[in-house]
Amino acid sequence: MEMNMKENFKSGFAALVGRPNVGKSTLMNHLIGQKIAITSEKPQTTRNRIQTVYTDERGQIIFLDTPGIHKAKNKLGEYMVNVAESALKEVDVILWLVEPSTFIGAGEQHIAEILEKVKTPVILVMNKIDTVKNQDDIQRYMDAYRKVCEFAEMVAVSALRNKNTGKMTELIFKYLPYGPQYYDEDTITDQPMRQIAAELIREKALRLLAEEIPHGIAVTVESMKERKNGMFDIEANIVCERESHKGIIIGKGGSMLKKIGTGARIEIENLLGAKVNLQLWVKVRKEWRDSEIYMKNYGYFQQ
Repeated sequence: MEMNMKENFKSGFAALVGRPNVGKSTLMNHLIGQKIAITSEKPQTTRNRIQTVYTDERGQIIFLDTPGIHKAKNKLGEYMVNVAESALKEVDVILWLVEPSTFIGAGEQHIAEILEKVKTPVILVMNKIDTVKNQDDIQRYMDAYRKVCEFAEMVAVSALRNKNTGKMTELIFKYLPYGPQYYDEDTITDQPMRQIAAELIREKALRLLAEEIPHGIAVTVESMKERKNGMFDIEANIVCERESHKGIIIGKGGSMLKKIGTGARIEIENLLGAKVNLQLWVKVRKEWRDSEIYMKNYGYFQQ
């Protein structure tokens, strides 16, 4: 990786943590201006640590969008938690995303316990303030969080409405060291395109499928080739845990699989800026979330 040195240029790493579904991916996408991290109403959608890059004249922030920190239930859960916790030791600043409330549940208490052990400065980012009717309540919600953790800074934002996100980046730069430009200005992620394509397909599946399937699916992109005319041919598998799930994913006469494919193809075309021919298949791998071999195959362990 070639690094450019600039005078008074700050650069460093910021980890986003928070309970599943607090809006980490939405915040990333608004800051970076392109759809990189998948978003879904269903929690635990970000499986691999997605690294995105924000650059302006002040410097460069490399964001690690970690899987939600939560208590693990299976090998996939353990992997996600370990990735999230190890990221906190590698970064210059931590952003803890929370929702506006005075109720601090077991999930937040668990995160607070982890953050208390880390020496890295923590910025509390209270997201979704657009949902608060009385804006005076926001201070009350922030005061409640002061009691559970020591924060370097606190900021209230709306990722969805892009409100106060500028103030948030200002606070992040405050804690970054002066350093090199790790990535070119136009770099927005270090994830391979194949992996992003897989995540976008998975997002569409999560949005369209019934509640009984949510996390028992993985997506693997088997091939991704560019034609001479600039069009991409992509072949991918949706992997599920049960035969009954396979039927639901395919749908009557292939209707559900077609919906997933069409939605994902549009997203991938927007990202690549090119036409895409997407072929999807569905495969059954029983209890893959508790199999280390399958987990490795689907990209959830460091090789």
